[in-house]
Amino acid sequence: MAERLLQASRQRRGKAMTAAAGSAGRAAVPLLLCALLVPGGAYVLDDSDGLGREFDGIGAVSGGGATSRLLVNYPEPYRSQILDYLFKPNFGASLHILKVEIGGDGQTTDGTEPSHMHYALDENYFRGYEWWLMKEAKRRNPNITLMGLPWSFPGWLGKHFNWPYVNLQLTAYYVMTWIVGAKHYHDLDIDYIGIWNERSFDINYIKVLRRMLNYQGLDRVKIIASDNLWEPISASMLLDSELMEVIDVIGAHYPGTHTVKDAKLTNKKLWSSEDFSTLNSDVGAGCLGRILNQNYINGYMTATIAWNLVASYYEQLPYGRCGLMTAQEPWSGHYVVESPIWVSAHTTQFTQPGWYYLKTVGHLEKGGSYVALTDGLGNLTIIVETMVILCCFNGINSLSYEIPELQVWYTKLGKPSTRFLFKQLDSLWLLDSGGTFTLELREDELFTLTTLTTGGKGSYPLPPKSQPFPRIYKDDFDVDYPFFSEAPNFADQTGVFEYFTNIEDPGEHRFTLRQVLNQRPITWAADASNTISIIGDYKWSNLTVTCDVYIETPEKGGVFIAGRVNKGGILIRSARGVFFWIFANGTYRVTGDLAGWIIYALGHVDVTAKKWYTLTLIIKGRLCSGMLNGTYVWTNVPVSFPKNGWAAIGTHAFEFAQFDNFRVEAAS
Repeated sequence: MAERLLQASRQRRGKAMTAAAGSAGRAAVPLLLCALLVPGGAYVLDDSDGLGREFDGIGAVSGGGATSRLLVNYPEPYRSQILDYLFKPNFGASLHILKVEIGGDGQTTDGTEPSHMHYALDENYFRGYEWWLMKEAKRRNPNITLMGLPWSFPGWLGKHFNWPYVNLQLTAYYVMTWIVGAKHYHDLDIDYIGIWNERSFDINYIKVLRRMLNYQGLDRVKIIASDNLWEPISASMLLDSELMEVIDVIGAHYPGTHTVKDAKLTNKKLWSSEDFSTLNSDVGAGCLGRILNQNYINGYMTATIAWNLVASYYEQLPYGRCGLMTAQEPWSGHYVVESPIWVSAHTTQFTQPGWYYLKTVGHLEKGGSYVALTDGLGNLTIIVETMVILCCFNGINSLSYEIPELQVWYTKLGKPSTRFLFKQLDSLWLLDSGGTFTLELREDELFTLTTLTTGGKGSYPLPPKSQPFPRIYKDDFDVDYPFFSEAPNFADQTGVFEYFTNIEDPGEHRFTLRQVLNQRPITWAADASNTISIIGDYKWSNLTVTCDVYIETPEKGGVFIAGRVNKGGILIRSARGVFFWIFANGTYRVTGDLAGWIIYALGHVDVTAKKWYTLTLIIKGRLCSGMLNGTYVWTNVPVSFPKNGWAAIGTHAFEFAQFDNFRVEAAS
């Protein structure tokens, strides 16, 4: 019996392949005729009247900012497994597009990302982790589209103004060097470049950038603008023929699945170049499933790029767990493949950039939507979503198709008892049933019906169980040739802290962590006036922080260590906690906030610049104390707020300073 069934299955697949090949060879014959039957009307999926717009892909953003910060510290094999779930074709999210932040040294949502040019004569194309991430994505999918976009810019470009367009040639040169560096040092071809994330664009700058790229032989690099709203960029393009020519794609953020008349009149590609920004629960997955279909149906958007790629930053920072998956515990190796990964797979695994939408796509009468795409070679993919979370839905829709055979992949969000994620169902064989079938749809479901047989739900053994940040943690920064410029688990919130080698110091402090900015960047968010890098467990309450510190700026310089820091990201300016400062002018201060407005204690100490000191901060219950070189400077200062938070290090201003032999011990 089993052999007969297997033989029959092979015969059916042979017929299906013959039928598909036949339809591919007859360009004048419609690829498909699909009747969508619902009470009150019928809808037809048909390509006899030509095709719709070209599909450009589904992607995600790493950056905006520091959203992949903890990923690089994961041990193997878990780090590679996470990357496979994101980029490996026919395995997980299988993304078509990776968009990264061009680090500009400023706070850009959940942290800062270092620039390749902190200063005018400074170039280093190995800072940060975006280069590494792009290479890992490209290694898994050589065809992945790579995009770069600035959020902040290093301060020298502004010439004392918080504005990147003071010298258009200089800013264009800065962006161009990032593209050239990607190729020269990492063999990465950047496909698209943006202007300034969700901020003002300058028409002349866009034109200068295009000329700069062309002059450097980078004609193939396309420009996307303006990564904000549809307007005023669309109207500006309609009024300026040169601007129209140099912009290849209009990118809008969080368009709500709709576009505007002027954008459509440009006849340019329209992308939702940042979208999603939702907790990666089933609610977030439902939101993603909806926009992946309806961005095209409602707004003719042919690419959707989710913010963010992977929630690999401390969860209590802004927008915690807003990635396609969660990987925020490199110390344990634990990660979670969240439902947005599998919702993405419904589209990404069964389409490719270069496919075309059918014109006859749309909404289901009782809620939800359907799209269909073809490669023009006989392959067809249909994606149907009924996400009640963001659309009204009640009842059952029925679909009927005329095509030989379709593979079926299914997701059901919601109650655990009825929940399925990217489950392959029995394929639908249509030749034996007169070429028709009926598909019943209920709320919060996602179906992919496709002629492709290459899809797969990848899996690995379960990662280690979740564990809190180690209660005792230390780092002496003694790394001669670090693979990444940043020390593990430190998350810079203002300023940039990098591994540093004191060439003239053969002793204990030859290798340190150094804050390397001495000027405020051109900001995207509300960077603090002080630099700060956080680390640890947000739940920490009673802890002892010890660190060797070195002030480099005479008279005006200052550094701190801190505990119970309760805010970060775009909220860093208002961070509270317990901050122990020493200054090169021979004073100390204890404050309840980063800004230094809440003063608990102050006084004089024997401190100067260009000398190493050991600071210790002890917080127990409602009292805290501090030591300098093992001797108490202040004791039993009462602290009532906050109750818990991260440990931190930092400087009084944008100034050079070094840190070594960091250690934190938290009470159990």
